[in-house]
Amino acid sequence: MKIFRSSEVKKIDEYTVKHEPVLPEDLMERAASKLFEWYAKRFPVAVPVYLFAGPGNNGGDGLALARIMADKSYKPKVFYVDIGGSISPVWKNKKDRLINETNVPFSVIKGIQDFPGINKGEVIIDAIFGSGLTRPVEGLAGEVVSKINHTGATVISVDIPSGLFGEDNSVSIPENIIKADYTLSFQFPKLSFMFPENEKYTGEWAVLPIGLHQDVINRMDTPWIFIDKDIVLPFIKKRNKFDHKGNYGHALLTGGSYGKTGAIALGAKAALRTGAGLLSCHIPSSGNIILQTYIPEAMVINDKSDKIITEKIVTDRYNALGIGPGMGTEQETQEVFHEMIKQSEKKIVIDADGLNILSMNKDWFFELPHEAVLTPHPKEFERLAGSSSDGYARLMKQMEFAQKYKCIVVLKGAYTSVASPGGKVWFNSSGNPGMATAGSGDVLTGMILSFLAQGYNALAAALTGVFIHGLAGDIAAERISGESLIASDIVDSVGEAFKKIRR
Repeated sequence: MKIFRSSEVKKIDEYTVKHEPVLPEDLMERAASKLFEWYAKRFPVAVPVYLFAGPGNNGGDGLALARIMADKSYKPKVFYVDIGGSISPVWKNKKDRLINETNVPFSVIKGIQDFPGINKGEVIIDAIFGSGLTRPVEGLAGEVVSKINHTGATVISVDIPSGLFGEDNSVSIPENIIKADYTLSFQFPKLSFMFPENEKYTGEWAVLPIGLHQDVINRMDTPWIFIDKDIVLPFIKKRNKFDHKGNYGHALLTGGSYGKTGAIALGAKAALRTGAGLLSCHIPSSGNIILQTYIPEAMVINDKSDKIITEKIVTDRYNALGIGPGMGTEQETQEVFHEMIKQSEKKIVIDADGLNILSMNKDWFFELPHEAVLTPHPKEFERLAGSSSDGYARLMKQMEFAQKYKCIVVLKGAYTSVASPGGKVWFNSSGNPGMATAGSGDVLTGMILSFLAQGYNALAAALTGVFIHGLAGDIAAERISGESLIASDIVDSVGEAFKKIRR
């Protein structure tokens, strides 16, 4: 699923109208029907519903929805927010049909004194402004938005919460943005839905397909894509009857320190569960018994130090390298890390303290192997690339970093984003809040390492690892609850995740 800018979605709408062909008012009816289908599955007829419509196409969608609701025995009340300016013929068509074909009350809000009394437990449908908004919401519209946010009612936004821009919200006025419980986006998610600071506005969001023309969707390029199983499934390699462990690669995972052997143990088990043929773990010698007991299928290379990593391992025999989990940032360890990235041409995934070491030695960035996979969480990325004012600014930094240093940047979060050197970003659709737990990132490192060792290219390894990691977390959370989920539960659900993708 592609993610387009609001201006591009408008072009797709226009192309659909011209080439399907379909009248603009009929496309609006299609959108309203999808909105009603979603609404009717969740809210009974008896719940009072107040629909606020603005003067644009978003308001037109709302007026069409109100008419359909009335036809199905719902009793909406419509309030037109009169902010001045002209209205389109399509909007007027929807208003006229609402007035002529139903008994739905239609009121005009000319001042905030016209705002109706609304009680907690009732429903508000926000159709004031859509994704075509070009300036921050102020004046009467801002007052109406503020009133809606303080009613205590359940708020459903049509396409996008009024006041929220589709991409960059650095100039928006936070108090004048609808705080929706649900957002129903047409055809595509909005880029701004991917950023953590906007969750309080979007609430739970869903994408409603409205039949926009597939030809133009396929042709129109965008740097942003939403990962689903249809993207990942073609990457997963078929296993043949006469294959042996050598066909699935030998991975080397380096890391751990005294008291942090668990990071490597989790990564190691994840790598083997994800299909690596062979795995060697280079760890401080104090972790030997722990690792060989926890995951006997892994081979262990004991460092001469029992506390930290001090020795560089010759990497010629390995197909891919993983480095960083639980490793610490001592000077000797930094030197080993530098030698590994400088001298090796192997595919590599770098996480945790490997990223912290990089951030302490930024002149090493250009020494990274081609398409090295970096897996920072937001704070680690901030140490690498500098602070950002919001999610959109961070995304721009992520894209710039990946292009400048020819690496894959996996920025972990609710919609983990994978930026490539080619300027594209994939946002992950799987995963849940229960995965915000110690060791979850170590599991992801092991999974990506496994795919690299099996011969996946760096981008395919990152995308597949991220999606299956999230899907395994979803399966685990469904089984034991998000609150109880720990990192090893993710590893234990990897097999079911593979099966689910293939089904």
